Amino acid sequence: MQKPDERPTRRDALAALSALGLAVVAGTCPALAQPENERPREGDLLVSSEGENPSPKPLTLDDIPLGGPPIQAWPMDPASRVIRMGSRLNKVLLVRLDPETLVGVTRERAAGGVVAYSAICPHAGCEVSVWVPDQKTLECSCHYSHYNPREGAAVIDGPAPRALAALPLTIAKGNLAVAKPFTGRVGIVPT
Repeated sequence: MQKPDERPTRRDALAALSALGLAVVAGTCPALAQPENERPREGDLLVSSEGENPSPKPLTLDDIPLGGPPIQAWPMDPASRVIRMGSRLNKVLLVRLDPETLVGVTRERAAGGVVAYSAICPHAGCEVSVWVPDQKTLECSCHYSHYNPREGAAVIDGPAPRALAALPLTIAKGNLAVAKPFTGRVGIVPT
């Protein structure tokens, strides 16, 4: 502890900076919260991520082609119309499949046969951007992990350690909407 007549030491300065850093990391600095960076929330609508300035027009079932290919989308707050595109971890893949082919919990998370998954591979954080039409599977082009969208985006093969995080959907006034947050961690797990 510093006495009133002493100057601060290097240790005092480092302790103060450390405390400030912990406050920022802990999220106690509200100025850092940005709506466009927040993860998808219940009630968010989904909009196409095509182009530099995505349209705030919500996607409907008819916008997603039956049998693929996937459509890339961002969540959008319906009240403020803020598109949550500030973090690449918010990018979502939407695939419309025959509802009868969906297995287990995947059927419950789907809306009209449309399933939604994180577009970020949990292996190395690359974007899952390839559609294999004859097998109706998703592929990460970085290290060739393959995912089955009919079974919760389970890993078919490749180095990915786990399935893509699912985003449960619902239909709200004819538009595709988020029913619940992502079912798991998006992207890679730090070691």
